[in-house]
Amino acid sequence: MEETRVPVTLYGEMTPNPLTMKFVANKYLLIDNAAVEFNSMAEAKGHSPLAEALFQFPFVDGVFITGNFVTVTKTDNVDWDFIMMELRDFIREWIASGKEVLVMMPTIAIKSEEEQEVRKSFEPSEFDDTIMELLDQYVRPAVENDGGAIDYVGYDSGIVTVELKGSCSGCPSSTATLKGGIEQLLKANIEEVQEVVALSV
Repeated sequence: MEETRVPVTLYGEMTPNPLTMKFVANKYLLIDNAAVEFNSMAEAKGHSPLAEALFQFPFVDGVFITGNFVTVTKTDNVDWDFIMMELRDFIREWIASGKEVLVMMPTIAIKSEEEQEVRKSFEPSEFDDTIMELLDQYVRPAVENDGGAIDYVGYDSGIVTVELKGSCSGCPSSTATLKGGIEQLLKANIEEVQEVVALSV
């Protein structure tokens, strides 16, 4: 039986993070705002066949998948000029062949114990809904545009903690985004907010 192929276009897009490239497809890979991030072959195993396959490349350091794009983080010993076409063709071929992108969402167990502790320490607050609404409306689209994602972690004593993923994780300009953009937005709308910080374990 012949495999079913779907016409797929895929283009690579630079992000503010020089180590990441966003590969955008003309079809959705994950739906309902789902997003997954893998930083090693071990994390990807059993969850994302696409991420597992990408980690076979010696220069792939991280894979982030959401909506209609895949963000690949490379090692810093090779230039994008040498690997971009290869990665683009590989991902496009994978999607066109109808192969599985994600078979199972990673569970929280993938996260380190310290990170789970940090997340657990936040009590629900009266500002949670407003903060999430503001992030969804104003911040998430811009962050996704740059090949990343943002998750709200919690609010405590004037400090909002968020988690940056994909190209935003470890990006030199993410601090500017955090302080100049997100912090200003939340302060302007919620007077109790004093600072926005990124989740660090």
